[in-house]
Amino acid sequence: MARDHIKKASILVVILALILLFNLLNLGQYLNLTYLKESQAAFAAFYGDHRMITIFSYMFIYITATALSLPGAAILTLAGGALFGLVTGSIIISFSSTIGATLACIVSRYLLRDWVQAKFGDKLQKINDGMEKEGGFYLFTLRLVPIFPFFIINLVMGLTKIRLKTYYWVSQLGMFPATVVYVNAGKELGQIDSLAGILSPGLILSFVLLGLFPITAKKILGRIRSSRSSP
Repeated sequence: MARDHIKKASILVVILALILLFNLLNLGQYLNLTYLKESQAAFAAFYGDHRMITIFSYMFIYITATALSLPGAAILTLAGGALFGLVTGSIIISFSSTIGATLACIVSRYLLRDWVQAKFGDKLQKINDGMEKEGGFYLFTLRLVPIFPFFIINLVMGLTKIRLKTYYWVSQLGMFPATVVYVNAGKELGQIDSLAGILSPGLILSFVLLGLFPITAKKILGRIRSSRSSP
């Protein structure tokens, strides 16, 4: 029992140290669109010469950032779209985001229970009620139409009774449409070479999709709920 507590405490110290290091080194300054555009050519050149190293490095950074609930997932997704393109980027980011989210759920469940309960207790009650009524479909709804930020969902879900296997595949399925939309936006951003490029049809479509996706998903889910409740 004591050994188990020591192991949990050690892992928690490592997590806190990584978060502290992220803030002390001001690594958040690299998670913005300006840096993304300025470094795009360098990243593309490195990717051309070292494809697998780039992919695994990117996945490691994305998974770590998501697992530790660090800011910048949206920028990382756009960067992946600009670097890898729509198909490859969507696949890489889908697995990276889901693995990271599952690790965050595990951390919350086994290490941060008291802190998450105190910090997000009000949201926990709402999510518990939803899970009790709809089970995994409620998580799917949260992923498809993000009522709460994803990092809060990751942490709070760790305090529910959902199985990690279910959490993983529902999250991957639910987050995939939004992932594709963001990756496509990143791909279009990567093609902007001048101010005129800002008005390119592809980029305009990407931002239209970003705006319409939550509304469309909400309507679709409403129809699914209606069909489930009707005799």
